[in-house]
Amino acid sequence: MAKRTAPALVFIFITLLIDVTGLGIIIPVFPKLIEQLIHGNISQAASWAALITPSYALMQFIFSPVLGNLSDRYGRRPVLLFSLFGFGIDYIFQGFAPSIGWLFVGRIVAGITGASFTTATAYIADISPPEKRAQNFGLVGAAFGVGFILGPAIGGFLGQYGSRVPFFVAAGLTMINFLYGLFILPESLAPENRRPFNWKRANPIGSLLLLGKYPVILGLVASLVLIYIAGFAVQGTWTFYTMEKFKWDEKTVGLSLAAIGTSFAIVQGGLTRVIVPKLGQQRSVYVGLVFSALGFLLFGLASQSWMMFAFMAVYALGGIAGPSIQGIISNQVPANEQGELQGALTSLTSTTSIFGPYIMGNLFAFFTSPKAPVYLPGAPFFLGSLLIIISAVLARRGLKKRMVTS
Repeated sequence: MAKRTAPALVFIFITLLIDVTGLGIIIPVFPKLIEQLIHGNISQAASWAALITPSYALMQFIFSPVLGNLSDRYGRRPVLLFSLFGFGIDYIFQGFAPSIGWLFVGRIVAGITGASFTTATAYIADISPPEKRAQNFGLVGAAFGVGFILGPAIGGFLGQYGSRVPFFVAAGLTMINFLYGLFILPESLAPENRRPFNWKRANPIGSLLLLGKYPVILGLVASLVLIYIAGFAVQGTWTFYTMEKFKWDEKTVGLSLAAIGTSFAIVQGGLTRVIVPKLGQQRSVYVGLVFSALGFLLFGLASQSWMMFAFMAVYALGGIAGPSIQGIISNQVPANEQGELQGALTSLTSTTSIFGPYIMGNLFAFFTSPKAPVYLPGAPFFLGSLLIIISAVLARRGLKKRMVTS
């Protein structure tokens, strides 16, 4: 099993890595592109971004359960390839966008086909024994980390040649990723573990009902949801926050995001596989959430550029919590329902991608606008810290319930 699992994990890691690199390339230039299209300032651009990002998430919420169930029926590989092709089309749409409306169209296309991470986590669940799932789920975070090292650094560099150039490079990388999956990525779901497609399970509400079948995981799912919402303080406002508060350009933003990616790659790709077995999944959850809450708080309080880099180490150590929670949840569900579970979790967390960027983006926009009672660009980070504290309380209750029922 181990001999077959290792190469497959390498395949899925590389697939995710190229995918995330393409995503990371466009981040440093996104605010400037929006500013150009709306002829406005950074605060106004943040408000528009708070609407564009949720359009992708809304489509993903609707279609992820469909694609998750299709992967349970036909296998992970064809669904993953379909998803990657959709992302390539999305980047081309955005690269040619003559108006803000085109950006919405591109995000809608990507949201409909955007099941690459759902399918990847189901793929990992297919090939991982229960005791190794938390560590192997950490590879998803590692792919994000390494992808956000390469992507933003490349995007910051390319941004010097125009705010649209990174979108076309991202499209090229995504199509390379598609070809890689087409010719190299093997199927992970054995025929005996497949099941018929069912529209009842393939709608967002029906998919979420799966979570109700396992009441022991509901507290942990709620904790995971708050972690994702809090994460949009960084994902949704980092570029806007640093450009506004520290006057960073695209190159500096790209380098800073690359530094965050390096930190997360070290933690989730390496330390997670050491820390989780030593501390245990439950203790890893608590330790990770403490570091995460502190990291958000420090980012919001930073008064100089170097502090943002220094505080990344604290924030990144919080990365051990997510894979640990996800591993505990996955272990409660049978093998032939892993695709449906990951689809349900993606649908649930996609709702956070609807509300998270909207809340954090508009919070930043409000507290950097003339009508704000106080100038506080770090407001999203303070809210993120509070949400992590609440998440820790919910995780503690969920883990206690799991111990009682086990």
